[in-house]
Amino acid sequence: MSRKKRLNIYIASVIAIALLCGVIISCIVTENDKEKLSTRASLQSSNVALFDYFLYQGEDDYYTDNPLTGESNFYNPVLPGWYSDPSICTNGEGDYFLATSTFVYFPGVPLFHSHDLVNWRQIGHVLDREEQLQGLEGQGVSQGIFAPALSYNPYNKTYYMITTDVGNGCFVVKTEDPFGQWSDPIRLPKVGGIDPSLFFDDDGQAYIVNNDDAPGGKPEYDGHRTIRIREYDTERDRTVGKEKILVNKGARPEDNPIWIEGPHMYKIGGKYFLMSAEGGTGEGHSEVIFRGDSPWGPFEPWEGNPILTQRQLGGHENAVTCAGHADLVQTAEGDWWAVFLACRPLNEGFENLGRETFMMPVRWSADGFPYLTQGDELVPLTLEKEGVSRDSVTTFGNFSVRDDFDETELGMEWMTLRSSAKDLYSLTEQPGSLSLECAPVASTEKLTPALVCRRVQHHKFQCQTRMTFTPTGQGEAAGLLLFKDETHQYFMALSLAEDGSERLTLWKTGEKGSTAMAEARLEAKSDDSDAAVGMRIVSHGETFDFYYSTTEEQENAQWTLLAGGVDASYLSTALAGGFTGTVVGMYATSRMK
Repeated sequence: MSRKKRLNIYIASVIAIALLCGVIISCIVTENDKEKLSTRASLQSSNVALFDYFLYQGEDDYYTDNPLTGESNFYNPVLPGWYSDPSICTNGEGDYFLATSTFVYFPGVPLFHSHDLVNWRQIGHVLDREEQLQGLEGQGVSQGIFAPALSYNPYNKTYYMITTDVGNGCFVVKTEDPFGQWSDPIRLPKVGGIDPSLFFDDDGQAYIVNNDDAPGGKPEYDGHRTIRIREYDTERDRTVGKEKILVNKGARPEDNPIWIEGPHMYKIGGKYFLMSAEGGTGEGHSEVIFRGDSPWGPFEPWEGNPILTQRQLGGHENAVTCAGHADLVQTAEGDWWAVFLACRPLNEGFENLGRETFMMPVRWSADGFPYLTQGDELVPLTLEKEGVSRDSVTTFGNFSVRDDFDETELGMEWMTLRSSAKDLYSLTEQPGSLSLECAPVASTEKLTPALVCRRVQHHKFQCQTRMTFTPTGQGEAAGLLLFKDETHQYFMALSLAEDGSERLTLWKTGEKGSTAMAEARLEAKSDDSDAAVGMRIVSHGETFDFYYSTTEEQENAQWTLLAGGVDASYLSTALAGGFTGTVVGMYATSRMK
C-alpha cells in the first residue's frame, strides 16, 4: 500500500473516531507538515502570514438526529449557507445548471451542474475574471451582483446569465459551453431596476422581464414596484422597442403588496406564466403566479396566491422562513421542480447562514396553476426523488472539508472581496501553504482586504487552521475572521502588544471600531522558532468558542480556550441586516486598530 493511501486511511480513521466519540476534531496532520515547519522560517517575511491548512466540519443536530434512509432521499437545503436567489435551467438533454447571487464577493455567481437535480457539483463561476466584475470596490457587502437568472436558448444553443450589479446596472453574459468561459458583460442601459431574466419563446423571440419603479416613478407607498417586459435581440445582443408594465404593485394590488421582484416567465401548455416574489426577502417573503395568452399580457393572478410562503406559520422546531424567489424547471421525465431561497433560524429566531437554496417538487391546481405550498404546509427538510441514487459526496448534510493548499489555485469554495486579491495571497510562495500579505486595507473598508474566506454552512460547526506569523508593527495582525459585513465581525488575531510582546486577541468589530474581548500573551520565541499557532472556532449555534494552540506537532495539540460563549447573534441577519450570510476565513492586515 502506498504512503499516500496509508495517510488517507489514517486521516479517515481519525475523523471517524472523533465523530463516534462525540469529541472535538483534533487537527489532522498530513505527512508534509514537518517539511512545511522546517522550511517556513526561511520563507517567512515580516509582513506575510502563512497558513498550513484549513479544516471545516459541519455538526448540525438535524442531520445527526434525522439520518437519510433510502438512496433516493436528500436534505433541504440542497445548497446550505448563503446561496441565495437561485436560478435554474436545462438544455433538455439531461443537464441542469444552477446559479446564485454573490453580491461583492469574487469570483461571482457560482455555477452548479446536475444530471438528476439531487447530486450537484460546482463546475466554476460565471463571473471569474476581473474584467467581468469591475466596479465592486466602494460597494457594501450586500450590494454588487443581485439575483442572476440562467436560461438556455435552443435556437442558438447558447446559455445566458442576466443579472444586476446594483452599482453599475444590468448586464448579460453568454456561452455555448457552461463548463468553460462566459463572455464579457453586455451592458443593458435601457433595463432599469433589478432582477432581470430572459425568456425564449417557441418562435425564438427573446424577452427580458424585470423589476422596476412604480409607474411614472411615483410610488403610492414604500415598496410599490412593477414588473416590466421588453424584447431582446439575440443576434445583436441589445434590447429593442419599448417596455411595457405587466404587473403594477402585485398579485392583490388592493392590499398594497410590497417589493414584487425576481420575475421569471415560462410557456407551459400554450399559456404564458409570469412568476414573481413578493413581500420583501424577510419573513414576509412569498412567491406569486400570473397567467396570460401572450408575453405582453394581460396577466391574471391565480386566486390561490401565494404559491409559496411560510410567513403565516410562526415559530416551530426546525422552522423554515423567508421562502420565495423561486425558479421552475421541467425534467426530462416531464415533471416540474422549483428552486427557491429560504432561511433556517434557530429557536432564538436568528441565523448566521443567510438565505439558502432549497428545492421542492411542483404541483398543479385543478385550474392549471403551479404551486409549492398552500395553507399551513411546511417546506420539508428531507425529500425524496424517485429513481435517483444519492451520491457518496453531497452538497448537503454534515460534511468535512480540508484544504492543505497543495494546488496552485484556490478551490471553488474560496472567495475574496470585490476583486481577485491576486496580489495579496499566494499558493506558490511556499507550496503547501497559503500566504497572505498584511495589506494596508482593513476588513471594515469597502475595498479588497487580504481575506480568503468560505461560506459558513451549518449552525453548529468547527473550523481550524495553523498559522505562522511574526508581526513587526503595531498595526499588523493575522488570523481567523468571522465576517458578516463591514461592521459585524469577530477576528482572532496574532499581533503585537504595546510592550512589543506577541498576543492572541479576540476582536469584536462594530460601527465604532474594534474592541478586545479576550487576550492571551504568548511566550517569547527563540530566534529559530517558526512560531506556529493553531486556531480553532467551535460554533454551538447560539455561541462561538475560540481556541488556540502553540503545540508544534498538531496531531496531539493541546487547545486552550481564548474566549467562550461568544454571542453568535451579533453576526446574524436579524441583528446586522443585509442579504448575505457569515463567512469564515484567513485574514491579514497592517491596519488593525
